[in-house]
Amino acid sequence: MEASWKTIKGEHDYLLLGVTGGIASGKTVVASMLEGLGAPLIDFDLLARQVVEPGKPAFRQIVDYFGKEVLQGDGTLNRKKLSRIVFQDTEKRKQLEGFTHPPIYEAFVKGVNAITEQDPEAIIQAVVPLLIEKNLQSIFDKVLVVYVPLEQQIERLVERDGISRKEAAHMLKVQLPINEKLAYADFVVNNEDSMEETKKQVEEVWLELKKLQAEKARAG
Repeated sequence: MEASWKTIKGEHDYLLLGVTGGIASGKTVVASMLEGLGAPLIDFDLLARQVVEPGKPAFRQIVDYFGKEVLQGDGTLNRKKLSRIVFQDTEKRKQLEGFTHPPIYEAFVKGVNAITEQDPEAIIQAVVPLLIEKNLQSIFDKVLVVYVPLEQQIERLVERDGISRKEAAHMLKVQLPINEKLAYADFVVNNEDSMEETKKQVEEVWLELKKLQAEKARAG
């Protein structure tokens, strides 16, 4: 399966867009706007939740490794508790990724195949929070980075998750600084101002993506 997801870009008429950014930068907002314009969405956060549902192989591996203390009363995974554990321990984070990443990538490939069966020339967006950190940019035709300044990231994360500034800053350390992510971007959407301004940028990106997809289809 590893070979298939790494070569999924391949010689096809569809176009794969990787959408990434920092924590609380507004990736979901931008992805929703793109979806409204016609770009089917594959959300890696959603895939990550699905592959750790009770009964799934990754769920059993996680419980065997971390113990039943990472479970909630109903027997499902306490993802917040698990996140706190791995944010503080690099080795445990690597173990968790070893359990979850292979089935996530497999689900991604299945998602792309399902979309392209219906529309062989689709512009497919995949929201991948750690796209650059995991060196996944090569599987996408283009990469879009959703940008907000670091201080705004921290403020939004504090408000969103109800955590301290210190906790927010610690969470951000796990990711590549957002300013450094810009170097990997084919497109940047600056999401620090109004929704109207963000939408305008997204619409401009969409027009460029449609041109690129048409050129790719003609070349194929």
